[in-house]
Amino acid sequence: MKLPPFDLFPLISDGKIRLRQIISSDTKDLLEISYYDAKQAKNLAQAIEIQARIDKDYEEGNSIHWGIEDISTNKIVGTCGYYREFSKEEGELGCVLLSQFRGQGFMTNAMQLVIDFGLKNMELKQICAITSKHNYQAIKLLERLSFIKLTDLSNDQIEYELKR
Repeated sequence: MKLPPFDLFPLISDGKIRLRQIISSDTKDLLEISYYDAKQAKNLAQAIEIQARIDKDYEEGNSIHWGIEDISTNKIVGTCGYYREFSKEEGELGCVLLSQFRGQGFMTNAMQLVIDFGLKNMELKQICAITSKHNYQAIKLLERLSFIKLTDLSNDQIEYELKR
């Protein structure tokens, strides 16, 4: 299994997006979607702190978190990545997109690239994703990407899985 941190941070792209490492100058643009452990940053200082924790998790081999860059503008429009369970050859997939970019295919492209990377490069055997039962767009996206509903969790969330 090939796990984070990698010798070089993986850069992945298709014709529309580039998945790349988030740099400090991106933080201001990501304030609206800066989360860690389901807690949102309320200001730029908190967003910088969250990004430092995400970077530390990567360096410790516990996650890999890409910025989703719109190739046409070179602007970060969202984030996605893997968290937890690498020791079990699994990865939990998480993602978030700035509201003005929803419904334009950015997340579908990003998730497909990340899934392919996880299965081929990290040799994950299972990918899971957890979302709110009321997040209908995320549910549709997961199902479109061949995830199967695994279970209803007690806290108003649903767990999905994709196996190799």
